[in-house]
Amino acid sequence: MIFPEQYKHVGHASTKPCDDLVYFLSRWLLRDTPGGHEVLEVTLDGTKKGMMLPILASRVLAQEHEVYSYPDKVNLHNRTRLIELALDMGHRCTIFTGHDEHQTFVLDPDLTDFLTIHVYDVSPPRPSLSSCIRELENAGLFGDLSVQFCHHIRDITEVHADVYPCRAAGFERTLDADTMQGGEQVAGCLTASQFYTECYGRDFQLINICPLECIREEPFIARCCRAEREGISSWNGQRGAVVHWGAHPVKIYEAVRELVSRRRAQ
Repeated sequence: MIFPEQYKHVGHASTKPCDDLVYFLSRWLLRDTPGGHEVLEVTLDGTKKGMMLPILASRVLAQEHEVYSYPDKVNLHNRTRLIELALDMGHRCTIFTGHDEHQTFVLDPDLTDFLTIHVYDVSPPRPSLSSCIRELENAGLFGDLSVQFCHHIRDITEVHADVYPCRAAGFERTLDADTMQGGEQVAGCLTASQFYTECYGRDFQLINICPLECIREEPFIARCCRAEREGISSWNGQRGAVVHWGAHPVKIYEAVRELVSRRRAQ
């Protein structure tokens, strides 16, 4: 696969205002042809000075019949998404245009070497970790990591219990707003268990809904309301990152980058 790391290295050769000279940052050219575009790799004369340099060598990487121009504007920094789109298009090469009119391309798209990070979260209410990662990914903040995310979101509404954690999730009977009578089945976690025990005693049955209980694959990132569990650690025999229940997006971003760095250093 060829996917330029920076779109400033991709030029658009539609006219020749400086004859055969090329902008000094260009490594690839998208050249107009009567039937569409072709993609060229160019080697420039580095011994020369100036913004426009002569070409020492060039080769066609993809011919016009192999190239597809994606019709919608996209975020060029969301590299994983662009590769996924290129795979969906089914062409050998796909050209993408950004919201700022810059262009790049993906040639022979392949996600084989991308690291899959498993995201464990629960809902309702909003699965904040999973949602935050999607937003950061859409913004292109993980574009240089060569990762993709697999989201595992447990639906708490499918848990048959008498009591649920909080009113924010929309449940009618919850620990944060109702008085317990004893003997309840409680959908919760270690924190819920401690709360119930301190306030009402031990006459209850806990159905553990902590995302950490769901971990089956690594590397993972999961959220938990216990601050002492934050950081890189192992759960259910799998290695990954734990962030706090209400972690700031910056903390989640840093956790993913640290997780990837440690994984690749193994």
